[in-house]
Amino acid sequence: MKEQLDFNAFRGADLPDEKGFFGEYGGRFVPPPLEPIMKEIEDAYEDIKKDPSFIEELLYLQKHYTGRPSPLFYAENLSKSLGGAQIYLKREDLNHTGAHKINHCLGEALLAKKMGKKKLIAETGAGQHGVALATAAALVGLECDIYMGEVDIYKEHPNVVRMKILGANVVPVTHGLKTLKEAVDSAFEAYVGDPVNQFYAIGSVVGPHPFPMMVRDFQSIVGVEAREQFLEMTGKLPDNLMACVGGGSNAMGLFSAFLNDESVTMYGVEPAGTSFKTGDHAATLTLGKPGMIHGFKCYVLQDENGEPAPVNTIASGLDYPGVGPQHSYFKDIEKVKYETINDKEAIDAFMQLSRLEGIIPALESSHAVAYAIKLAPTLSKDETILVNLSGRGDKDIDYIVEKYGDGLGIK
Repeated sequence: MKEQLDFNAFRGADLPDEKGFFGEYGGRFVPPPLEPIMKEIEDAYEDIKKDPSFIEELLYLQKHYTGRPSPLFYAENLSKSLGGAQIYLKREDLNHTGAHKINHCLGEALLAKKMGKKKLIAETGAGQHGVALATAAALVGLECDIYMGEVDIYKEHPNVVRMKILGANVVPVTHGLKTLKEAVDSAFEAYVGDPVNQFYAIGSVVGPHPFPMMVRDFQSIVGVEAREQFLEMTGKLPDNLMACVGGGSNAMGLFSAFLNDESVTMYGVEPAGTSFKTGDHAATLTLGKPGMIHGFKCYVLQDENGEPAPVNTIASGLDYPGVGPQHSYFKDIEKVKYETINDKEAIDAFMQLSRLEGIIPALESSHAVAYAIKLAPTLSKDETILVNLSGRGDKDIDYIVEKYGDGLGIK
C-alpha cells in the first residue's frame, strides 16, 4: 500500500515546475504578506510527504476511517440498456462522508495539525468538501469554519445540517450570486485576516501553489486504486476515463495514474447548465479563456470587463468560473477531451443510474454518468468506460423532489 502514497509518481512531465506552473497556468499570485505563509505551507508539504510517520498515519486513516479502497463496480444493467460500451464505476460515493473530498481533507487536516494551526477554514458549494473538512477537523481536534453561499445552503440543506452536527461553523455568504465563487472570495478574505493560526484547506485542484499540486497528490489514490482494480477485474486497462470537472479534483485524481497510457482516452465533463448564455452554465474550459482568479492563472469564464462571469448549474459543486491549472494545461496540449452536459441530461442520468443500478449519484457525478450514457452507444461492446462516481446523491434528493419531482413522478 505504501506505493500508493508515492506522491512523486503521478505528476506526468514533472508538473508543476518549482514555481507551481503547469505550462503557463498555475503559479502563486497572492498579496505580499501571504507569500511567506504560502511558502511555509509548500515547505511543510514537501517535508511531510517524505515523512514515513505521516504516510503511515494517512494510510491507516484511509483504510480504517475512510474505508479505502473504494470498490470498482461493473454497471451491467446500465451497459445492457445502452447496447454499447461496458460501463464501470469507481465508487468514491461509498467513502466515509459520501464523496472523494475526504481524500484530500484528511491530508490537509493532518498537515495543518503538524504545522500548529488552530483552525481549518474552507469554502464549499455542494457541501461535500465542507462535510469532509468538518469531519477531518473533528477527528484531529481543530476548529472549523465553512463558508457557503446562501443559494447553496438552501439547495444542499442536508449537508449544512451534517456540518453543524460535526461541530463546524457554517458562515452564510450573502453577496453576489451567493454561490461557490463568492464562498471562495469570503473564505480567502477570512484567511488573509489571520493566516498564522488558520489553514485554508482549499477544496479542489485550484488556488495558489502548492494547493493544485497538493490536492491532486492526495486524490491520486483514486487513480492508483482504479488502475489496479480494473486490471484485476478485466485483464486490461479501460479504453475511456470519465469524470466531472468543476475545479477538477476528482478528475485529476482518476486521471493521474493513466497519464502515460496512450491507449486510454480521458474525458472531463463540464456543466452546460440551461444554455451557453453567460450566467447559465459553468463550462469554463469550453467557453472560457486564460485569466487570473483566486491567486492563480487558469481558464476563466469572463464578462465584458474581464472579471469572472456569473455561473449557474444544477450542481452546486461545479458552480465555479475557474478550473484547475493542470486541466487548463491538459486542454491546451489536448491530453484530455473536455465535453459538456446540460442540466436536463444530468437529471436524466441521475434517475437512470438510480433505477437501473440502485445507485443514487450526486448531481455533480451525474454529469460524468450522463456523458458515459451518451458515448457508450457509439462504441463497440468490447470497449470500456470507467466513470469516477465522485459522490452520492443523498444531499440532492430534497432539491430534486422540490424542483423536478412532478416531472419525474417522485413528488
